[in-house]
Amino acid sequence: MSKNTAYDPAQVENKWYQYWMEKKFFSAKVNPEKEPYTIVIPPPNVTGILHMGHMLNNTVQDILIRKARMEGKEACWVPGTDHASIATETKVVNKLSEEGIQKTDLTRDEFLDHAWEWKEKYGGIILQQLKKLGASCDWDRESFTMDPALSEEVINVFVKLHEKGLIYRGARMVNWDPKGQTALSDEEVNHKEVNSKLYHVSYKVVGGEDCLTIATTRPETILGDSAICIHPEDTRYTHLHGKKAIVPLVNREVPIILDEYVDMEFGTGCLKVTPAHDINDYELGIKHNLEVIDIISDNGTMSEAAQFFIGEDRFVVRKKIIKQLDEMGAFIEAKDITNNVGYSERTNEVIEPKISTQWFCKMEDLAKPALENVMNDTIKIHPPKFKNMYRSWMENIKDWCVSRQLWWGHRIPAYYLPNGQYVVAASLEAAFEKAKVIDPAVVIGDLKQDEDVLDTWFSSWLWPMSVFGKIDKSNEEFNYFFPTNDLVTGFDIIFFWVARMIMAGYEFGDDLPFKNVYITGMVRDEKGRKMSKQLGNSPDAIALMDKYSADGVRTGMLFAAPAGNDLLFDEKLCEQGRNFVTKLRNAFNLTQIWEVVDGENAENKVSAKWMETRINETLLEVEDAFSKYRISDALMSIYKLVNDDFCSWYLELIKPGFEQPIDRTTYNKTIELLETIVKLVHPFMPFITEELWHQIKERAELDCVIIAEWPKAGVVDEEILSDFEVARQAIGGIRNIRNTKQLGYKDELALKVKTNNSVLYQKFDSQIKKLAKLSSIEFVDTKVDGAVSFVITGDELFVPLDGLIDESEQKADIEKQLEYAKGSLAIVMKKLSNERFVSNAPEQVIASERKKQADAEAKIKALEESLAAMV
Repeated sequence: MSKNTAYDPAQVENKWYQYWMEKKFFSAKVNPEKEPYTIVIPPPNVTGILHMGHMLNNTVQDILIRKARMEGKEACWVPGTDHASIATETKVVNKLSEEGIQKTDLTRDEFLDHAWEWKEKYGGIILQQLKKLGASCDWDRESFTMDPALSEEVINVFVKLHEKGLIYRGARMVNWDPKGQTALSDEEVNHKEVNSKLYHVSYKVVGGEDCLTIATTRPETILGDSAICIHPEDTRYTHLHGKKAIVPLVNREVPIILDEYVDMEFGTGCLKVTPAHDINDYELGIKHNLEVIDIISDNGTMSEAAQFFIGEDRFVVRKKIIKQLDEMGAFIEAKDITNNVGYSERTNEVIEPKISTQWFCKMEDLAKPALENVMNDTIKIHPPKFKNMYRSWMENIKDWCVSRQLWWGHRIPAYYLPNGQYVVAASLEAAFEKAKVIDPAVVIGDLKQDEDVLDTWFSSWLWPMSVFGKIDKSNEEFNYFFPTNDLVTGFDIIFFWVARMIMAGYEFGDDLPFKNVYITGMVRDEKGRKMSKQLGNSPDAIALMDKYSADGVRTGMLFAAPAGNDLLFDEKLCEQGRNFVTKLRNAFNLTQIWEVVDGENAENKVSAKWMETRINETLLEVEDAFSKYRISDALMSIYKLVNDDFCSWYLELIKPGFEQPIDRTTYNKTIELLETIVKLVHPFMPFITEELWHQIKERAELDCVIIAEWPKAGVVDEEILSDFEVARQAIGGIRNIRNTKQLGYKDELALKVKTNNSVLYQKFDSQIKKLAKLSSIEFVDTKVDGAVSFVITGDELFVPLDGLIDESEQKADIEKQLEYAKGSLAIVMKKLSNERFVSNAPEQVIASERKKQADAEAKIKALEESLAAMV
C-alpha cells in the first residue's frame, strides 16, 4: 500500500489515461449478455479547438458514460468530428491565399487535395484535447462525417428522399453570403446590433398628386420594388385602394396592395415590397402574385435587372442612390437607428436575402413523428422548459435548403443530361442507368454531376445512426447500439440538429435516435457575457487544466451548471474544484498515518453506522438527481457528503488521539466507506479517484475504479440520522459558545441537559464530549443558574461558565438571542395568521411552520427563564 502524499496532477492524469487506453476500458462491443448504453458525441468542427462550452458538454457526457460503465452496462461513447463545410473551406481558402494561391486557380480535385491535407494536419486537435479532460470515448470508433461509410449513408438518404418526392430543386429565398458565394442556414448567420440609418423616400401615386412615404434601411433595394403594401383598415390610405405607385428612378408602376401583415403604428404604415431580397417580402410576393426582380448578383453587386449602378457593390450603391433620389426630390430624410443585421458566421459578410435555385427537403411530413414523440415524452427533453421552444419551431417548420455552393463536403448525387434534365442516383453508374431511360442515346461521359455539396447538417442528422455503419437492423452493430440513450447538447442547436436527428431517426432508423436530451446552458463570464474570442473573455481550457487539474476544472464547472441554465464561469470555481481534489486526497492521507491495532471500539461503531447511513442517503439523492438529469445536484450531494460528513465529522469522530492507535475494526470500516466514496466520486473526478483506489490497497491489474461496481444504496436508518443531527447541533452550539465567549479549547467545559429523552444524548455521549471538548454530560430536571444555554428541538442545554466570563456580557448575549428568537416567532406567526396561506399551502409546509413556532416558543421560554435567574 502506497503512503506517498505527493500529488502531481499532470503526471497522474497522463498515467491513468494511458493505462485505461491500454487496457481497453473505453472499448465497447456487441454483447447480448449486457444492456447497451450509448452516447454519440456532438461532433465538433474539425476547425475547432477546446473551449469552455466543449468542456462542460463533454464533462457531462463523461460522467454519464462512466456511471453506466460502473453499472455493468456495455458503455459506448462514440467520438468524432464534423467536416464543417463552410468553416473548413474558409480556413483552406485563407491558407492558400497566404501562399499566393486562389481557389479559382485550382480544379475541384486540386482544392480537395489541399482540404484533406489541412484536415489531416489540424482536424484532430480538439479530440486530443478531450483526452486531457478525461473523456472516456471509445477511440477505436472515432468517426468523421466524410468517412467513406458515413458518406455512403448520406448519399443513400438523399436518394431515398428524392425518390419519395421529399427532395426537390427550385428557386426560393435563402440566406446568401456574397463573399463565400454560398447559401447559408439560419444557424450560420450571426445577428448583430449595428448603428444604421432609416431612409425616408417619397413614392408618387399614379394619376394624382398623392405621395406615399416609405422608410427603409436598404435604399439600394428600391430598384427591385414590385409593390407598396398598406393595411386594409388604415383609414389614412382608404382612397388609394386599387391604385398604383411609381418606384423612383426606375419609374416602374407597381400595385398598392392590402395586407394585414403591415403594422399601421410603425413608421408611416406604408411598406415597400421587394420579393427578391427580403424573406417577409418574398412571402407577400407569393401571396399577392408579385413580380420578383433580382437586382443583386451573387457577388453582392447590382445586376442588369437593377437598371442602375450595374456591377457596383451594394453598399457603394446605397450612398449613390440616396444622392440621386435627393436630386430628383424623392429623398425626405435619414434618421439614425440601431438595426439588427445578419452576418455570415464564417466570412463576416453582411447576408443578402436572395432568391436562389437550390436543393430543398420537404419537412412537414418528416416533422410530424418528431413533434409527437417529444410532446408525449417518448423522447424526454431535460429540462422540459425547452419543449415549448421545440414545439414552436416544429409547428412552423419550413422546407430545408440542403445545398451549398462549396467544394468541401458531400457532393449532391444529381447528374445532368445534355438536355438539362437530371437524375438522382448514388453513383455515376447508377445515374447512367436512369439517364438511359430518359435518353437512350446518352453516354456516360455526357453526365455532369451537380457542383454543389450538401449542408453540413445533412450528414449530422444521421450521426446517431451512421456512426454504426449501414443504417439497417441487419447490421449487428446498428441493431445493438441504436437507439442511443442520451444526447448532451446546447439549446442553440435544438432546432438545427436535435430536431433533425429525431426526424431522421424515425424516417430512416424506424425508431427514436435517443431516449433523453440533456440541454446544457451557455458558459458566460462573471458579467453574464457570452464567452468569445472577440471579447477576450474566454479562458484557455488547456491552461486551466494545467493550473487546476482536469478533475478540478470538471467539478468546478459543474458546481455552477444546473441543467438548461447558463453557467456564470469564474476561475474561483476551478479553485474550489481543485480544493475538493485536495480534500479527498488529504482524507485518505490521514488514514495512512494511523497506527492500527487489533480490537474494536464500540463508540466508533456507532459513528461508522451513522456515516454508512449518510452514504446510503446520499446514494438515493444521487440516483434521484441522475434520473432527473440534474447532474450538478448529484455532484453537490456528493460534495456535501465528502466535505462535510466524511471529512469534517466522521474522520474527526473516529480519529485517535495524538500518538494513539486506532482499532482495526474501525480502520477497516473506514477504508470500506472510503472505497464507496471513491466509487461515488469517480465519474466526476476520474483521475484522483483512480489514483486513490490503487493507493488504498494493492490491486490486481484490472481491478480499477473505472470498472468497479457502482455502489447501491442500503438501508437508511432514519433514527440514527435524526439522533446524530441532535448531537451535531449540540457540538455546534457548544463550539459557538466557545467562539462568541472567546474561550479556547484548552479548558474542558461541562454540559448539562434538560430533556425527556436522555437516551438520545447517551447514544453519542463520547462523540459530543470529544468534539466539543467536554469534561462531562449531566442530565438535569431544572434550569441551571449562571449558565449559557441554547435550545435543540425543545431540549435545553446549559454550559456553566462560572469564573470564565463576565456576567454582564452573558446577560447581554442572552438578551440579543431573545430578541432574535422573538423576531423569528413573529415572522412565523404572521404566516400562520394568514388564512390564504394556511388554506393553500401544502400540509407539510404548514407542519414545518408550526414546528418553527414550537421551537421558537421553547427557546424564548428558556431564554427568559435564564434572564430571570440572573436578576
